[in-house]
Amino acid sequence: MAVNRVPVLKRCRSLGMDPVYLGIDKKSNRQLKRSNRKMSEYGLQLREKQKAKFIYGVLEKPFRNYFEKAQRMNGMTGDNLMILLESRLDNVVFRMGFARTRREARQIVDHKHVLVNGKQVNIPSYLIKAGDTVEIKEAKKSSPRYKEIVEVTGGRMVPDWLEVDQENLKGTVKELPAREAIDVPVDEMLIVELYSK
Repeated sequence: MAVNRVPVLKRCRSLGMDPVYLGIDKKSNRQLKRSNRKMSEYGLQLREKQKAKFIYGVLEKPFRNYFEKAQRMNGMTGDNLMILLESRLDNVVFRMGFARTRREARQIVDHKHVLVNGKQVNIPSYLIKAGDTVEIKEAKKSSPRYKEIVEVTGGRMVPDWLEVDQENLKGTVKELPAREAIDVPVDEMLIVELYSK
């Protein structure tokens, strides 16, 4: 499996985004030193794509597959792409506050700690549907790891499209998110322009 080992804060700096979107509280004090070159249109489009891939932890091939799937769906391709990325199981676990970062959420799913509608799912890219119930396995709920995670993520805002019971580490997907409900700093129209060249 390919693993992105680029230091997170360094990558955030180069993409010009805040690490908060990844669930990281740290701030980088360094400034990015770039000569006053104006970025080309292609450069801007590429940066938006890299930003989306980095935030959701998706590599190029699956990302392109999401884009092709978004094109086949009804509605705006860019909005569909963001909704598909947002409804990945690892992202939903992160949004519910059962993990501090999306990377940690991915690991929790990989380690078979997550049940979807009572069935064990260990595929981070599994797409959640409206009405699905996501919970941490009974055997793992009492582990100190989850107590720590809930303490850290307790103050985090849970999006309106999710309903979460933090005590029992259980949540329900009320509906799939609308684009307005996704607070990710990505201009998906630039990604659409990039792929439709």
